[in-house]
Amino acid sequence: MSISEKYNLSPNDIDRIVEMAWEDRTPFEAIEAQFGLKEQEVIELMRSEMKKSSWKHWRKRMNNRKTKHLQKRIEQMGRFRCSRQKAISHNKIT
Repeated sequence: MSISEKYNLSPNDIDRIVEMAWEDRTPFEAIEAQFGLKEQEVIELMRSEMKKSSWKHWRKRMNNRKTKHLQKRIEQMGRFRCSRQKAISHNKIT
């Protein structure tokens, strides 16, 4: 069973998860809060949705990136909000 089937994700949900995963300052915890996918499940989804070369590039970028994990962030950094976030429909966080 794929991640999208397990969590009953629509194509729009998958697109949004991929977009959030590519954003440097969106932590995995935000994806989990909105869609229920843990970091490992996001990695599996990205692997299944992307070309192999794109997935390798993404993994290289995300490896040890402090901004992708709330616990590794500097406290003064605060919460990042994308300028387009208000325009996104069905966003459960805003």
